[in-house]
Amino acid sequence: MSDSGVSTGIGTDVRARLGGHLRENGMLLALVAIVVLFVVLCRTVPPQPIDFLSAQNITNLFLQNSYVIIMALGMLLVIVSGHIDLSVGSVAAFTGAVAAALTVKAGLPVWLVIPATLAVGGLIGAAQGYWVAFWRIPSFIVTLAGMLVFRGLTLWLLGGQNIGPFPKTFQGMANGFVPDLFGDLDQAALGLERLNGTAVLVVVAAAMVLIWLGLRARARDTEFGITPEPAGLFWARNIVVSAALVFVGWKLAQFRGLPNVLVILVILTVLYAFVTENTTAGRRIYATGGNEKAAKLSGIRTNRLVFWCFVNMGALAALAGMIVTARLNSATPKAGTGFELDVIAAVFIGGASMAGGSGKIVGVVVGALIMGVMNNGMSILGIGIDYQQVIKGLVLLAAVIFDVYNKNK
Repeated sequence: MSDSGVSTGIGTDVRARLGGHLRENGMLLALVAIVVLFVVLCRTVPPQPIDFLSAQNITNLFLQNSYVIIMALGMLLVIVSGHIDLSVGSVAAFTGAVAAALTVKAGLPVWLVIPATLAVGGLIGAAQGYWVAFWRIPSFIVTLAGMLVFRGLTLWLLGGQNIGPFPKTFQGMANGFVPDLFGDLDQAALGLERLNGTAVLVVVAAAMVLIWLGLRARARDTEFGITPEPAGLFWARNIVVSAALVFVGWKLAQFRGLPNVLVILVILTVLYAFVTENTTAGRRIYATGGNEKAAKLSGIRTNRLVFWCFVNMGALAALAGMIVTARLNSATPKAGTGFELDVIAAVFIGGASMAGGSGKIVGVVVGALIMGVMNNGMSILGIGIDYQQVIKGLVLLAAVIFDVYNKNK
């Protein structure tokens, strides 16, 4: 009887944990399911099967979708604070054009162009955030106007033509790889021509750090009298995530190693996760989006927080614009078209609430990966852009419905 009671209690605790983090666990499981689906479907592509998890395709997945993750990190803060930014695609295109004008036309060095372009993006975010935060003009209207303004300025700056090519140092931002500090390891015994030792070491170390941080968080919960996550659930999730991390790193090591954009993404993700979860400013942004009036009464300067969220969004849009431009090796008038839709979709799919006040960085990264995997997989399968848009729209709608259902429940 006692054993049965303990078993029932553990089962109830696990179910409670899963239910309490239903959106996070659900999106992670959805990502795994989507990857498995495309692995199976790509093996049926005529005239010969395609390995969806090949080293080259995984590398392309990061290279092609890095801009979504970068801008989604900034968009999360904007949405959590209770607003939205529709101009990010146009701002990315405009700042990419600015980088092209400074690099190709003016001949300025790359080390000066990058911070200058980030500053331009920050100023654009400040201009839009000023009207939203201090004049209380709805962010939808301000950023919709910004979307049109900066799309027009992009066409004006480029004169309707492409500008390029760029120096190798600028291209390296998007197309470069971290050099192997150990030299290519001879893997003839394993049937491999080469293996990037740095990539293997980094991902194994990252997996170990991930588990250590999880154990530390459990110990901290116990210290403060908070019931920790059931050990079985904790280890199951961390083993799956660590195994996936090591697998991706192993695949990257067989190709060209760690892409520079992946390093940028990891640094930004860790930084923003720390800011949102472990700093006073991060907690105040969530408080502002959850209940702005209560936040004001508690002494939080909500208008300043909103302002800086838009400044941050502008700078990240500029970074994404430079990466896209570097990858294409050309600034184009049509760059950034539809970016805002993928970015906003990634944030909502990743668990952010439409009403503001909730959402996590890790969830946003998962949501962006879902969008990236879907784009990549559907392109490999030869699905037309028309059907791709329909499918992505339905996935976004399902995610929002799931959010509303989960809240009502």
